[in-house]
Amino acid sequence: MPTAEEMLKKFNDTKTLPHVALRLAQLISNENTRISEFEKMIKMDPTLVVRLLRVVNSPYYGLRRKVDSISRAVVVIGMKSLRNIVVTTGIKEVFAKGPHEEIFSRAQLWLHCAAVGICSQMISERIFGRAGDDAYLCGILHDIGIIVEDQVAQDLFVQVCQNYTPNAKPFVQYEKETIGTDHCEIGHLLALQWNLPADVQDGIKDHHKTEGEILPSSLTGIVQTADYIVSRLNYKAIPEMQLNLSKDLGIYIRDNMEEFKAMTKDLPDELSKAKELYESEGE
Repeated sequence: MPTAEEMLKKFNDTKTLPHVALRLAQLISNENTRISEFEKMIKMDPTLVVRLLRVVNSPYYGLRRKVDSISRAVVVIGMKSLRNIVVTTGIKEVFAKGPHEEIFSRAQLWLHCAAVGICSQMISERIFGRAGDDAYLCGILHDIGIIVEDQVAQDLFVQVCQNYTPNAKPFVQYEKETIGTDHCEIGHLLALQWNLPADVQDGIKDHHKTEGEILPSSLTGIVQTADYIVSRLNYKAIPEMQLNLSKDLGIYIRDNMEEFKAMTKDLPDELSKAKELYESEGE
């Protein structure tokens, strides 16, 4: 069985992920990066420029004045928000339609990741009163390891999906038994390579962890909660997938049920506003 490191090396060798998007994610993680460096890198990909400006001017950000330059976009919405747009627009092509849509749909996974990203941001901002940029990034990337498995170990991954039985045992256990690793470990290594914030790395690694203490306000807690909520709303990564919450998170949701109900009621509208972030060109 391949290790997570071997799978990631093979994935990187295919150059599936856009170089510019990855380099930008690394630049933004460096606090010493100047706006001029960021703008110069984006301009290397004219298509990305068009997409970024289209998204920045979409209803999701609700700006009164049209933004017509990358430097202006940085000033208006901030470096972290722009980072999230770059990463989102950069990776969504990886989720293009695959050869086994009847077993596993990359498009469905992308919609799930978008929903988890947006829900994570809402939880961070509405429930905990904190900026939600890192929560969004962690949510949008939490299942990126599934794409790696599907692209470099497709036969084994299809076998996992075919063998998966809801409520029998967690999906990650099927992955480990069949592939030798799981999407959480692979995604964590990818986030580490990209030099993303440590708590984003941890949130990706532990979003299926249910044992031990999990702080509800941590990125791990936020993303696991968002994953659970959007899956119950039928935005599932894998058909029929059942997710479990840690005891700590279950208690927290129960004790704050009214706030979560109000937030969940607004989620479809937020997804609709953010469609520019996750729809492919021409959709």
